[in-house]
Amino acid sequence: MKKIMIMGAGIYQVPLIRRARKMGIYTIAVSIPGDYPGFFEADEALYINTTDYEAVLNAARERQIDGIVTVGTDVAVITIGRVCEELKLSGLSFSAARISTDKSLMKECFEKAGVRTAKFRKFFLDTPVEEVLENCSDMQYPLIVKTVDSSGSRGITRIDLPDRLPEAVEAVRAVTHRDYYLVEEFITGDDFGAQAFVYDGEVLFVLPHGNYQFHGDTGVPAGHYVPYPLQPEELEDMEKQVTGAIRAMGLDHCAVNADLILRGGKTYVVELTGRGGATGLSELDSVYLGVDMYEQILRSALGERPDFPADGKGKAACACKLLQSPATGTLTLLKNENSDSDPGIVEIVLDHHAGDKVRAFRVGPDRIGHVITKGCTLAQAEQALEEALGKIRVEVVNES
Repeated sequence: MKKIMIMGAGIYQVPLIRRARKMGIYTIAVSIPGDYPGFFEADEALYINTTDYEAVLNAARERQIDGIVTVGTDVAVITIGRVCEELKLSGLSFSAARISTDKSLMKECFEKAGVRTAKFRKFFLDTPVEEVLENCSDMQYPLIVKTVDSSGSRGITRIDLPDRLPEAVEAVRAVTHRDYYLVEEFITGDDFGAQAFVYDGEVLFVLPHGNYQFHGDTGVPAGHYVPYPLQPEELEDMEKQVTGAIRAMGLDHCAVNADLILRGGKTYVVELTGRGGATGLSELDSVYLGVDMYEQILRSALGERPDFPADGKGKAACACKLLQSPATGTLTLLKNENSDSDPGIVEIVLDHHAGDKVRAFRVGPDRIGHVITKGCTLAQAEQALEEALGKIRVEVVNES
């Protein structure tokens, strides 16, 4: 039986663990101790911080694993690169993994390769505010202040005026493990993204998707939809920019999650990571492409060429939204009143039960579930989504 390490044991890793077990693969869920659902789904729980790549490497050697992979989290990617390179497994190189988990290195790669991206500056956390502002004097507000090493939209703040900079830097300081951060121009335009896959140096597909945004300090994805409408020349430019970014970063043998902005018909690359997306993206890929995305991710990690349709035609339009708690407190009711036979519903996942503590939605991990629907057209998929969401009851006792 082949063995695979799944980095992370949270809700976004659960479908990957389940698919691996259905494929007859022995699963090892790796994460810090906690009440994470993946620990209960995997064959083995390993309590190691996923960023401690030397400890994970030693454990991988001891268990003689055949692969290591993740979805939905950036922090473990560097560990995957370290283990893959050292044990000669299929996956990211250590260099590509470092770039994938450091937005400063990533932006430098984009700039050198001519990939279209926002103007940016790198600063150390102890750089005086006055010096930061002086060095950003040629940049147009609003600006984005962001960590270089986090995911789930943590540590990212939009500032419209210079006096918000200290607050934004503190938000970075609260979550980062690095001593530097980025300030970049906020590119106005249509926020969207893409999922892709690269294997043996070949980009197998690039699939753009739309985002349903939750508007807090910055736009946070609260769901996605496929297809994302682009004109032929816009689609060509998007594929060129994403493929160029993949090449610039040296990504290979992995799924790719890309955040993009469409402005004036041109794609700007915000960032890429060498792993499958969260917020239902892998599920949407599966519905639209007609293949199980989790299975293809696992096959690639085990050194088997993934199998995607060559025609590039979508099998069905689809949409996903996260279920959100209206307040921080105790969940008193989470009830799904949808019919199991509804042809427009792909799946409804409820992460919690009555009595659980939940948080008001601010970032992706605050979700309490998700709903995925499909249709012959995007309009049909979105109508099915809104109808399904309307039949899910959520009640929370506010503890603020």
